[in-house]
Amino acid sequence: MTAAPLAHLLLVDDEPSIRTPLATVLGKAGYRVTTAADAAEARAQLLVGAFDLAILDIMMPGEDGLSLARFIRAGSDLPIILLTARAEDIDRIIGLEMGADDYLAKPFNPRELTARIAAILRRSQRSVAAPEAASGYRFGPWILDTAQRRLMRGDGHEVPLTGGDFALLEALVLRPNVTLSRDQLLDLTKGREAGPFDRAIDNAISRLRRKIEVDPRAPEYIKTVHAAGYVLAARVTRL
Repeated sequence: MTAAPLAHLLLVDDEPSIRTPLATVLGKAGYRVTTAADAAEARAQLLVGAFDLAILDIMMPGEDGLSLARFIRAGSDLPIILLTARAEDIDRIIGLEMGADDYLAKPFNPRELTARIAAILRRSQRSVAAPEAASGYRFGPWILDTAQRRLMRGDGHEVPLTGGDFALLEALVLRPNVTLSRDQLLDLTKGREAGPFDRAIDNAISRLRRKIEVDPRAPEYIKTVHAAGYVLAARVTRL
């Protein structure tokens, strides 16, 4: 069974003997897989990566998978599958009550996991077309309406955004005060098909600065971090 093209999975398991071969199986099934050995590494990956689904081992040293699932669900609707070596109902019930989409007890057949991933992704892709409640983020005088894909000033003036403008600004707004490399921004904006070159991001940043900065040559919000990338240097408030 193969995945939708470019579907990106985050696989979190502290056991290399499980994590590595499972990543290989999922890769052969057509998925792009990023792995993490613990919750701290997973949190770092979630900060800079764009994922379609997370697979979390519950029983990990330090922060466990249930806590990580709670963290993910607090900030996004990213689909979650929980894995555990214990087939206890209480773990399954707690995980599902937290918002996990599925649960699989070890040992399991990797083909079953692959089938469950495909089913969840199909459901999540269908739900994308459903109407969304208004939502957005405020930074400085600006409001980014992520439901309507609009950028407005506090006085109601709307600034037109292309699809690329919106994707880039959303990637920055969702990660305020975090330096993102050009490669990370290309990944987050799904821009690699359009042009996998540094200049593609540089040109897009310049275009966006002309729309939101008082002086694009001395930007207040989208700042350049020398030899590292770009950062939205602002306090962001979710509306």
